[in-house]
Amino acid sequence: MADILLVLAGGLLAATAILTMYRVIAGPTILDRIIASDVLLTTLMLVVAAEMIINSHTRTIPLMVVLAATATFGTVSVARFVTKTEGSPWRKDVE
Repeated sequence: MADILLVLAGGLLAATAILTMYRVIAGPTILDRIIASDVLLTTLMLVVAAEMIINSHTRTIPLMVVLAATATFGTVSVARFVTKTEGSPWRKDVE
């Protein structure tokens, strides 16, 4: 039963990664790509967590922290860039 669950979880995570990579490549907007990259990093964190559960260890927790920080800082950086870009629908021009 455990083997079936492992294969099912691996298949779902792989499908999520493939569909997310399609959205990163296809876009169409920068915001779609940023959301997809966040989903991809979250999927990678889930893969690392699943590996920790399967092998009964906690050695890769620092890797998960780095992945979470990367996703957070990347999203904030792009959000700041998008708000500063001319013609952005979220920009509020102060005159």
